[in-house]
Amino acid sequence: MASLPPAIAEAPPPAPPTGSLFTGDGRMMLAQDRRASAPGDILTILLVERMQAEKSAAQKGSRSSDRSLTLPEAKPFNWLPGGLFNGGAQSDFSGEGSARQANRLSGEISATVTRVLPNGALMIVGDRRIALTRGEEHVQITGIIRPEDIGPDNRVLSTRVADARLRYGGTGEIAAQARQGWLSRFFDRITPF
Repeated sequence: MASLPPAIAEAPPPAPPTGSLFTGDGRMMLAQDRRASAPGDILTILLVERMQAEKSAAQKGSRSSDRSLTLPEAKPFNWLPGGLFNGGAQSDFSGEGSARQANRLSGEISATVTRVLPNGALMIVGDRRIALTRGEEHVQITGIIRPEDIGPDNRVLSTRVADARLRYGGTGEIAAQARQGWLSRFFDRITPF
């Protein structure tokens, strides 16, 4: 999994002088709200992903047909054996399939606001990598959040991230042991059974 580029916001242009004693970007107030609201601000995404999917299908079909032709007992038909022109066909089909999948991911990851959209929504990017003795674990998230979904502690539930792209993976010996070998994967692709 490729690493996401760091989300670094460009510095805003300096404000023109107004002659006031209070200068700055207007964000430093006595009663200040420290929630993320501009490019470069950092917030925490609480990963509370629980997905479950189940699907089943069954199909059954059958078909049968009979055909017969009765010939007269007169010559030249009487020398033909009886039942020569009788026939029929029958086919039966029955199929069943089911699939079930469940995923769960919990934890926290910090993300950076990369852009403020015209409607006030915030685009975010987060990338966390943890190097372990026998490998590396990494989590990536991108998406869009609404400012009203940000809690007073600057946290947002991952279920509130729109257009979320959440990737979790790992490398190293443990991840390699959990993966099927290349020859087994090759035969799984070409086998018709």
